[in-house]
Amino acid sequence: MFSPMPATGKVGLKTNLADYPITKALKSGAVASDLVEFQFLGTKIANQGFKPMVREGKFDAGELAIVTFLQAKAWGKPLVLLPAVMMGRFQHNCLSYDNTKGPIAPKDIEGRHVGVRAWSQTTGVWIRGILQHEYGVDLAKVRWSTYEDPHVAEYRDPDFLSRFDPKGRTMEQLCYDDHLFDAIVNPPAANEPRASTLIPNPDEAALEWHRKTGCVSVNHLFTISEEVAKRPDVVREIWRMLCATKKAAPAPANGVDTHPFGLAANRKNLELIIEYSWEQKMLPRKMSVDECFNDLTATLEP
Repeated sequence: MFSPMPATGKVGLKTNLADYPITKALKSGAVASDLVEFQFLGTKIANQGFKPMVREGKFDAGELAIVTFLQAKAWGKPLVLLPAVMMGRFQHNCLSYDNTKGPIAPKDIEGRHVGVRAWSQTTGVWIRGILQHEYGVDLAKVRWSTYEDPHVAEYRDPDFLSRFDPKGRTMEQLCYDDHLFDAIVNPPAANEPRASTLIPNPDEAALEWHRKTGCVSVNHLFTISEEVAKRPDVVREIWRMLCATKKAAPAPANGVDTHPFGLAANRKNLELIIEYSWEQKMLPRKMSVDECFNDLTATLEP
């Protein structure tokens, strides 16, 4: 269960937060506080901490995939979002295929077999939404397979999914060596000459999509328990520290901030991922952006 918060004084927060350029100053101690102590107890791979956070309340704070958060909130988990993107990227390069079988265009995956770690994985939701709306792909005509359960226990994967057992093999090996898949939701490995991106010129396509939609396909946002949210002074101090660690990170190479802070900068991003999630039947009801925040976190701006 989430830790109860003392009414006053310094607090220690069990935290799941991976190593990124944006978190370096925070995790190294260069950004510190007399009020908040982050206890970094998560694994190296952040998504391994998502299920324990939403099912067991193992972490008081930390990053959470936005689709996992939306599902958790929809099913009444006591979590509050901060408008701080901890991991964001464009997704257009995150669907790859074996180029030795000949070129495949996005529309060509209809009727083909595609592997994804989990159906509710945020990257998969973004990819499918982009394929549907930008490339006219009929998602119902794709054979989808997964091997991981959803993080939120109340959500049930759709019946049309098939499951596979990787048996210790990566999806890349299953695609390029075992020929189980025609494509996988994973960026092409740099040392794999057989891998090509399904979306041609993905970097250019992503920037064009950004110009068209005004959105960034955000992945993980900072999340706190409702217990932590009872301390406005703690919430404001967390926000100060997050802003400081972002300021210490290198500027984006392409000039696009894929880690936007503040509700104003994230509203369109959140509206779109909610729409994609609803269309793909990730949620039991249509949600609003504003219900993800409380009265304080909705006002936090850099």
